[in-house]
Amino acid sequence: MSERPLSAVLLAAGEGTRMRSTRPKPLHLLCGRAMLLYVLDALSTCEPRRAVIVVGHGAERVTKKLQEEAPDLVLDFVEQRVQRGTGDAASVGLTVFPDDELDDDEDVLVLPGDTPLLRPSTVATLVATHRQSDAACTVLTARLDNPTGYGRVVRGSDGRVQRIVEQGDATDDELTIDEVNTSIYCFRRSLLAPALRRLSPENAQGEYYLTDVVSVLHDAGYGVVAMEAPDARETQGVNDRVQLATAEAELRRRTNDRWLRMGVTMVDPGRTYIDATVQLAADVTLFPGTLLQGRCVVGAGAEIGPDTRLVDCVVGADAVIENSVGRDASIGDQAVVGPYAVLEAGTVIASGTRTGAFYTAGSTVQVRHSAE
Repeated sequence: MSERPLSAVLLAAGEGTRMRSTRPKPLHLLCGRAMLLYVLDALSTCEPRRAVIVVGHGAERVTKKLQEEAPDLVLDFVEQRVQRGTGDAASVGLTVFPDDELDDDEDVLVLPGDTPLLRPSTVATLVATHRQSDAACTVLTARLDNPTGYGRVVRGSDGRVQRIVEQGDATDDELTIDEVNTSIYCFRRSLLAPALRRLSPENAQGEYYLTDVVSVLHDAGYGVVAMEAPDARETQGVNDRVQLATAEAELRRRTNDRWLRMGVTMVDPGRTYIDATVQLAADVTLFPGTLLQGRCVVGAGAEIGPDTRLVDCVVGADAVIENSVGRDASIGDQAVVGPYAVLEAGTVIASGTRTGAFYTAGSTVQVRHSAE
């Protein structure tokens, strides 16, 4: 298998009008993190040497967020000033690569910025399949019971991929195809750029479709390979609040499963909500209705809940917090908080102390409330 250099282009310029929000679509939060960060996480196993982010709507906000929180990866940003389709967006992304650095053997991943459930293992397998087959393009596909709205993968009589047809341009026969395009590809970079220049906006949307590159390459005699995703759910995009909630539920399940395997007890995982940015030690117990958000850090043996929400709080070892809320507070080792305590920002609960019902404070608590 060839070990060609690898880069990635993430398409994140869309306005996301169906989200009905002033927040740029790539920055909508899932388990406390921007959606686009999860897509970058999916690149971790294949280790591209750079990732180009094509931004558009809210470009400055998206750029600033990724510069602050993106994983350890070389990022370049380029703006698609006019939204003329995914093919145009990919062309804009390639402008970051100087012509004098063109490596005929380089591969480039092209991914949408709204697939937060995509797993690193799937991306790594896509790259491996692409290199093993020595294809010009390898497209990640999925099988759906209801493929409405997705581009269909059209194969020839020999089973090879010939083209991808979008829903609005498909014939009745093509609409019955259940294998769909996920908009996730691996290309030979030296072939992608000239193929993009041959695209035409003569279609139902009047846009330059990246999907048309498949037929351009096929008709030119180059090999196009399809790899079916192991789980179609991980390839689905987020275009509205319903899909956002569905994706968050799956990410929350993955987060909870990971903590359970690392020694955290959850009495009811289905009613336990943990942001991806939270840190938990071993032997923490979380009761139903617990919400841990932001940069919470919880020490070993602590018990939290039921019905407790903490945001950006530090909880010491063996502390107990029940039926309470807190934001940017610090709870010492073996402290007991609640029930019904309200900890305002800046509150510090000293080790071994106890707070009573509806207690609020903005300073260090030294008084022990006990059953004396």
